[in-house]
Amino acid sequence: MLAWKEETTIHAPIEKVWDLFSDRNINRIMPKVEEHTLIEKSEKEAGAKHRQKYREGKRVETYIVDTLVYEDLPDSKRKTIHFVLGKAFEITLTFTVVRVDDTRTTFIYEGQNKGVNFVGRAMLKLGSQKANLKVVHEFMALVDQEARK
Repeated sequence: MLAWKEETTIHAPIEKVWDLFSDRNINRIMPKVEEHTLIEKSEKEAGAKHRQKYREGKRVETYIVDTLVYEDLPDSKRKTIHFVLGKAFEITLTFTVVRVDDTRTTFIYEGQNKGVNFVGRAMLKLGSQKANLKVVHEFMALVDQEARK
């Protein structure tokens, strides 16, 4: 299993950062997601389900994303999602934003990736924590970049 928890300060208001995690903006921070369609409940509540299509090279994976936690308070906001990718990886991600002041927001990105079968577990063991953290940091940098626009 891979797990991470990283934190950064983004020089943008909390609402602007949080808006990047809305359905209409998901492609700005997750450009490999080709489709993100709400299929159950509302996007702003726990229990929401989305059908998502993700492209990796020539391959497109389709899976269901479950929203486990959705909190939208004035000074802190959090969304936790869960999905199984390629029948091999069980992924849980949490995006938390906390108001520092009117122009700065703390962004906390945490998650875990577990192999659900032999192939998934083997691939995670063969992969490096360093490479995984590079992907995490690239995602956080993209969120920062998009929030500053």
